Amino acid sequence: MADPQMLVQERLAHNSWGLLGTQGYVLGVDLGGYGLRAALVDLSKHTYTSIHAEIQNDAPESVVAAALNLARKLLADNDVAPDRLVRVGVGFGGPVDPRFGTIRFSPRQSGWEGFPLQERFESTFDAVTLIDNDANLIALAEATFGVGKGTGDLFYLHLSSGVGGGIVLEGRLYHGATATAGEVGHVVVGQGWDGVGQPATLEELASISGLLRRAGELGLSTDNLNDIFSDNPIGQRVVQETTTLLALRLAQIIALLDPQMIVLGGIVVRIGGNAFIQAIERQTSQFIAPRLARPIPIVASVLGFDSVVMGAVALALESLCE
Repeated sequence: MADPQMLVQERLAHNSWGLLGTQGYVLGVDLGGYGLRAALVDLSKHTYTSIHAEIQNDAPESVVAAALNLARKLLADNDVAPDRLVRVGVGFGGPVDPRFGTIRFSPRQSGWEGFPLQERFESTFDAVTLIDNDANLIALAEATFGVGKGTGDLFYLHLSSGVGGGIVLEGRLYHGATATAGEVGHVVVGQGWDGVGQPATLEELASISGLLRRAGELGLSTDNLNDIFSDNPIGQRVVQETTTLLALRLAQIIALLDPQMIVLGGIVVRIGGNAFIQAIERQTSQFIAPRLARPIPIVASVLGFDSVVMGAVALALESLCE
């Protein structure tokens, strides 16, 4: 994985965020499924510092309190007063409504519905705060600092415990009319692997649980994703089916959005590795009409566990131009 500090500092050195982008500090926070992260960017010195903490209690109020405390600690450790913050960006591991600064719901924990996350951070730090979901922020982070740096139009697909997507068009996140653009995981893609039964969504088929469930249906009982990407014949069949499914959807997304690049991320992609990505890329190109065909790079995310918090920083920086 790439060094977040180096990538952010390099991008900040080519500042394009207006007058506010040269002074004060930007704070990024990630309330994610793999713990809490906070990152602080000094806009004048072009430095990036991040810290991490485990989630001890997954009740919404406890998670937010812990995230605020982590952010306070990061500020204190760097001798930065809260009034030096010019923007705060916050990422959440589930659907949000960035128009109102609220959480729609969490796929992992009840009680988040309608939670006023933006308001909590603004009342704590007295700084304009923007929130977004994790897939959107990874898309923006990769387009701003990562593998898609300099790419104006990019689609990101996240394959993990859930399936999500993020769209960057002309260098900015695209949310759509109701801020749900990119939520490809919740779209019905067929009647399941056998073509019969109840309609199934992309998330039900291509998430971690979906892959393990399909392996079980074929006779491989396991709770280890590595077994799917092994030389086991059943695992290989699951990978082949999933590759075809994803390639079909990505070909449709390419026809709709005409992006310069597709970025894949999440634990499924990390374990699947280059062979999985290359297989998807090959099949995707086969599903595009020859007259419209052009090379579309399909590549792995490079920002690792800091990707969401880096996206939160990128979101905050982007807002300085508005």
